[in-house]
Parts: sequence; structure tokens; C-alpha cells
Amino acid sequence: MKVNVLDAHDRYKYFVKQDFNIVTCIENMIKQKPFGDHPFYIFSHARTEDDGFNKRYIHQPRLIRPAVATNSMLIRVFPTQPDIVKMIWMIPQRELWDQYAKGLVCDDPFILECIHRYINDPVSFLDPDENDISPEKARDILFEYQPQLFKRETLPEELKPIYDKKMTERLKLKTSEDFLSVSSLQGCPT
Repeated sequence: MKVNVLDAHDRYKYFVKQDFNIVTCIENMIKQKPFGDHPFYIFSHARTEDDGFNKRYIHQPRLIRPAVATNSMLIRVFPTQPDIVKMIWMIPQRELWDQYAKGLVCDDPFILECIHRYINDPVSFLDPDENDISPEKARDILFEYQPQLFKRETLPEELKPIYDKKMTERLKLKTSEDFLSVSSLQGCPT
């Protein structure tokens, strides 16, 4: 593989200017408890910025294991035990797979195993964990903590009053936050 000196320099500058620490990101997500005390996954994957050149990683909390993809990572965390983090997979982008071969600088047995499984048996990544919950239970937990993700008309009749109450509470909270942010600006020069 030929390395363009200018490209390598640009990548180095981008890497140095990043202020990103994945450990801090995971710790913050665990502290936020997006699903209360329920264990959840953190699915990390790259997305291209609007400029079409730069990439950024998105870290999404998930209750159910997502489909495996290249250039992604899946971690299982337990909010009641924040020191326990279980790495499910880490699959680099396909163009970089050769760099993880045994004996090279990026040699990593776990990543090599993930790449091998992805090539030969990608369905094995969907095997449930011993602590995984059913899709129905995941829907209930998601409804409890993130009701705004649901459309009222898709809910069963018994959940519609609960949805209405939760959304009214969220609206009151949002309105009071908007009021506080506007009132804090009063008297400030424009």
C-alpha cells in the first residue's frame, strides 16, 4: 500500500485536533441512563459530514442488538455496574482489514476474529446475549423512557392515555425550559 505523504499529514492533523475520548463518551452515556437501569448496547458507526469528506462517529444507545456492519463497533454496558463494559464486535472499514493481519503493527486478535466472523458467519453476531430482552420488553422500556419516538396512532388503546400524559409532561417541561432560556436573555444587549 502506497501512502501519500500529504494525505498522511492531513490525517495526522485531523487526528491531533480531535478532542474526542471514547472512554469519556461511554462513561457519559452510562451516567445519562437513557433506559434507566436496564442494560443497553452502544452502537458506534461512522457517518460522513455534510462536506462529503470528513467523517464523525455516532454513538447510539440501543436496547436490542443492531445488525452488524463494517466500520462499526458494538459495546454492551450495564448502568447498575458502570465498571463492566463488554465489547461485542469491532469491525474496521473493509479497506483496512489487511492492516490487522497477524504480525503487523495493528495486529489485534479480537478485531481479526470479528473480521473472520463477519466474512464467514455474519448471522452469528445476532445471537442474543444471556441478558438480552425480548422486542416486546424493549418496546415497553423505550415507551417508558422515550415516548416521543412513538406515533400515537400506532399505540394500543390502553397505552394512548399514558402517552398523552407523558407528552403533556414533556411539553410543560419544554415550555418551562424555553421560558427560562428567554427570561435569562432579557436585559442582555443584542
